[in-house]
Amino acid sequence: MSNRRDFLKTLAAGGLLVAVGPGAVAAGAAAPPPATAPVPPPPGWVRIAPDGSVTILSNTSEIGQGTGTAIAQLLADEMDLDWTTVRIEMAPVEKQFINPGWGEYATYGSGGVARQFPQLRKAGAQARAMLLGAAAAKWKVPAAECDSHAGAVLHKPTGRRLPYAKLVRQAATQPVPADPPLMPRERWRHMGKDVARLDLPAKTDGSALYGIDVKVPGMLHAAILQCPHFGGKLAAVDPQPALARRGVKKVVRLPDAVAVVADSYWRAQQALNALKPEWDLAAASKHSSAPYRALLHEAVQEGGELAVPRNGKAEDISAAHQAGAARAITWLERTYTVPLLAHATMEPMNGTASVKDGKAELWLPTQAQDTARTFVSKALGMAPEAVTIHTTLSGGGFGRRIEADFAVQAALIAREAGVPVKLLWSREEDMRHGYHRPAAVLRLRAGLDAAGAVTAMSLDSASDTLFSYSRFGADKEYSKPFDRSAVGVLLTRNYSVPGFVHRTHTIDAGVPLGYWRSVAASQNLFATECFMDELARQAGHDPLDYRRSLMKPGSRERAVLDRLEARSGWRGVLPAGHHRGMAFTWANGTYIGQVVELSVDAASRVKLHRVTTVLDCGITLNPRNVRGQVEGGIIFALTAAFYGEITVRDGAVEQSNFTDYKLLSLAETPALDVAIVDSSEAPGGVGEEAVGPLAPALANALFAATGKRFTDLPLLKAGLRLQ
Repeated sequence: MSNRRDFLKTLAAGGLLVAVGPGAVAAGAAAPPPATAPVPPPPGWVRIAPDGSVTILSNTSEIGQGTGTAIAQLLADEMDLDWTTVRIEMAPVEKQFINPGWGEYATYGSGGVARQFPQLRKAGAQARAMLLGAAAAKWKVPAAECDSHAGAVLHKPTGRRLPYAKLVRQAATQPVPADPPLMPRERWRHMGKDVARLDLPAKTDGSALYGIDVKVPGMLHAAILQCPHFGGKLAAVDPQPALARRGVKKVVRLPDAVAVVADSYWRAQQALNALKPEWDLAAASKHSSAPYRALLHEAVQEGGELAVPRNGKAEDISAAHQAGAARAITWLERTYTVPLLAHATMEPMNGTASVKDGKAELWLPTQAQDTARTFVSKALGMAPEAVTIHTTLSGGGFGRRIEADFAVQAALIAREAGVPVKLLWSREEDMRHGYHRPAAVLRLRAGLDAAGAVTAMSLDSASDTLFSYSRFGADKEYSKPFDRSAVGVLLTRNYSVPGFVHRTHTIDAGVPLGYWRSVAASQNLFATECFMDELARQAGHDPLDYRRSLMKPGSRERAVLDRLEARSGWRGVLPAGHHRGMAFTWANGTYIGQVVELSVDAASRVKLHRVTTVLDCGITLNPRNVRGQVEGGIIFALTAAFYGEITVRDGAVEQSNFTDYKLLSLAETPALDVAIVDSSEAPGGVGEEAVGPLAPALANALFAATGKRFTDLPLLKAGLRLQ
């Protein structure tokens, strides 16, 4: 995987930001001979062709969030480009294009903009300054007399104008300014605007290329059947029933799966269905959901690993908790349970691979290009530099496409087949062989004084650690001294709560686990924000006022709650039978609050009327994109809260398709109102942030409507139905 320092060095080099497009020739240079082979594109984040068209490269996988357009808006403003000339492409998987926030070429953690905003702004400003310097040198005038507008340099005293396309080569010879002036906000023409996404026309007319659409000359198709029981291996399989079928070329044995290669996917899948593989289950998981849940409940009653924040001390945390507990006269306790969840992406896992002459080339709908290249190279026994990754569009990701299992499988099958192969998982394989959101049990206890104020609080969370499974266990080191994947953001990040401790308990599930949209927030916020509601009512306070009292005066979080109160009509009179609940969080630099308004009839049918969301995500590059991501996150979270559950029996997933893993329907979706706080702070994330607070806001609204506390997800198990 790439190194963050390498990326920063590349940015400092400056000249690689802008490159002239193919066909342009520097003044005075001899014309190149006619090309006999395709000319590789030049390096650079921004490519300016001789006709003035501009290609901006994005290092963020397009999984529906539109980050590429936001990056283009940023660079278009800093370079003062003409937006009508701009298009976007995925950047090649090279060091200069890694995300500096992660130190790798990958898309996760809502970091497409937030984790590289200042670096990209500076690089864009450097490029603009160098273009101005090139024009000044050409005109033999002071650079201070030059300005830019819509893709051209202007000489202010004389009105002369030179398009960037005529200056790119000269600009590359200019010195790179160490601290160029950034484009002032009053001159932004694209950032902060509802700019139409650059990828939508292709998605609308069908020309957009998803992984499932890839076609390579000479390509065959593969279908795969993996051992139904996690950890099981392929013992034996008779290939003849498949090989006897029309169009079938090969049966490939993998350590834990069998694949059929044919001249169409349909023929491959039908031939695969004819096989009867024998599985070796000696080392397979024996876990089932019910006994595993019991283990989790037992674990939270015992001492776990104390979560210690950076720059914190375990002894100080424990001492503060003990001192607060000694002052408590009563205790409030509640236990919450959440199940395994699937990512359930619309586009199943797939990848196309070609392996020949000691090299591999893959076309992947992936969120983690560096990860895919690393593990494909290991599987094939070749250097990472011999593996080329082409990134396609993805039909959903939600963290599932961080993993490299499907990429490795495609590469191994292609090597065996000796020709390019497109591997496509069936929906059933996709549902049964995901990297699931951990199941968890969370126990909260709060000591209260005579006035109902909290003196001490503890959270014990029990789950398996995703670090043991994600990226084939490459991140196991992060599970110690405590499981960070089960903690995420400590409660005290949002509220001033005395004597708070969080202990984690890692209980093996025997089920592959991975990053699921919002990660630990999806389980922890359900527990903590529901519990905060109980504490508010225990103290006799309004839930919103109670939370605000635990925040710093004048803070961004308080401002979000103030706006949420007004936007949702929190103090207003509701229609008969309507009730509200709320939740708040901070994640990835963004402050977000939600209010759910609903009604429940005598038959426990729930009608969702409205979800109001207010967020402060710092500088908003594209408000339309932000609103879309928040709305998508709410729908994603509502599906999980009402319906989402993966159950396991003897190490095998019981669900197989959307018939038994239901998604929220359009008719069940409430009105969604999203308000964005105008801010000049650094950009925060928006792709995951609306997921975590939704379930507790919903549960708190259900309490307001029914007087019952719902602590076990999904809500379907409590007899609730959506209408």
